[in-house]
This record gives sequence, C-alpha cells and structure tokens, in this order.
Amino acid sequence: MSYLFGPVPSRRYGRSLGIDLVPMKTCCYDCVFCQLGITPQATCERREYLPVNEVLRELETWLSKRSDVDMLTLCGSGEPTLHSRFGEVLRWIRKETQLPSLLMSNGALFADPEVRRDAACASRVKISVHFWDEASFQATVRPHASLHFQDLYEAWRAFRAEYEGLLDVEYFALPGMNTDPAQLDRIYTLLETLKPDTVTVNSAARPPAESCVRAVPTEEMTHLKAFFGTLASARQAAEMAAPMPYSEEALQALARRHPLTPAQFAAYFGVPEGEIRAALSRLALTDPYAARALLTPEA
Repeated sequence: MSYLFGPVPSRRYGRSLGIDLVPMKTCCYDCVFCQLGITPQATCERREYLPVNEVLRELETWLSKRSDVDMLTLCGSGEPTLHSRFGEVLRWIRKETQLPSLLMSNGALFADPEVRRDAACASRVKISVHFWDEASFQATVRPHASLHFQDLYEAWRAFRAEYEGLLDVEYFALPGMNTDPAQLDRIYTLLETLKPDTVTVNSAARPPAESCVRAVPTEEMTHLKAFFGTLASARQAAEMAAPMPYSEEALQALARRHPLTPAQFAAYFGVPEGEIRAALSRLALTDPYAARALLTPEA
C-alpha cells in the first residue's frame, strides 16, 4: 500500500485505517517527543504533496475487498492539513462510505478559514495541546517561524464555534516541561475554553525525537488522568479481535508511521516474533523510519 496503513488498533477509535497524505516528516512542527524523529525542516506550505486521485483509488480498492475497519483516519507521516486537497478526501469518505472519518491534526493551520472549513467535514477532529503560552509552545513543538500561540488559540476557538462534530484533544505529558501543577492549571484553563468532547493523556511510549524526553511513570499518569477528570482517557493499546493479514509491505507501511514493539507486531499479524524481527532488520537496511520499530522498548 502506498498511501494506506493499518488498520491500527485503538480503544477509542476501534480499527482505524490510516490514510497518509504527505511524505515522511512533512510537518509544521518539530516536536521534541515525535515518534518519527526530527523534522528536517518545518513547513507551512500547503500543496498537493501526494496525488489525491491515486489516494482515493487505493482507498476504494481496499474498501471493496475489506470490511474489518471502524474508522478512516487522516494521519501518518506528518500534518495532513498541509495537503491542499485533504478536504476532498474527507468529503469522498462522507459521500462514498458509511464509515466515520477522523482528522488527526496538530491544529497549526486552523487560522486559515479554508482549513477549518475542510476539517469540519470530518466526523471527529483531534488536535494537540501540550502548551499554554508562546514560550511553552516554542519549547515543546518547535514550530515553523510563522506560527504563534495566540493565533492558534484564537483559531481553535473559532473552529470549536463552527464545528458540529466531535472535538478530541491530545495532551502529551512531558516531565519538566508541562506537568508541574501551575503548568497543568494553565493547560486545563485553556481546554475549558475550547470545550473538547474528550481529552487523551499521552506519554512517551516509543523512542522520541529528543533523548531528553522521558516517559511519565504509571502513578503520575493516573494523577494526570484524574486531574483532567472525566474528559481524560490515558491511551492504551487495544486487543485485536483477530490477526491482520500479513505481508512485509503491510508491516513496513505500519512500522514507518506507527512503530510498535516486535512483540506487538507479532500479535497484530499473528506471526512469530522472530519472523517480525527478521523482516524489520531487512527493512532497516533501506528504510530508517521502519527501523525505529526495532528501537521501541517493550512495555
């Protein structure tokens, strides 16, 4: 598959088929915690990075053969709203399928009314909020120079007022950067004004872009979940009802965008872990992003 990956297991979204619209690490941010590593050069240039007609053709073919999916999700190698025609993909899903769609975005481009209009075509939109002012914004996600916290915040409020679907927020906990009580209070206050339907609390579970990023201990994650109250839901890996069809191509498509441990891949595809490790070692020779799965620590 050139543009699709998964389905990826998720407790919140079920079996989510990923639709990747941009080349690897095409993003407005260079987040310190990104599981895909450093962004070579942050960008805010919107254009047709990958051919939409081919993306939709691949998606239509996949859906004609498979029905084991609960959600169609725009996500993957970077920021999907950088693709100038991402809205067409969401509108096609709404028109041609009975499946809900999810846009997983950092929300960095929501100041553009066209981006907000197209994002509103998704059944659910998930944005990322790990900061509360300009300094914390710069420190945690290292944005493109044209982006500023206050502009984003106002754009998110505008989108919340316009959007009739479900708005999810991801908060990525970064010890030493955004988990002190005063910092949490500021983030909570910001989220209160955005009125999201859910808040997901996340922490480093895969090798981050910067080695200084640490995972949050289990007891602290419990505290953070309690702090955000009934809106919060610390992400956990979902159990798949049955193994997914295995091929080295399918493994590569998933590993380079959503690295799991070799043991998790083995359970996901229903093949021996040794076979997965051997395949990942072969892929590592030509695909450094897929190779990151070999570095993912066991839970």
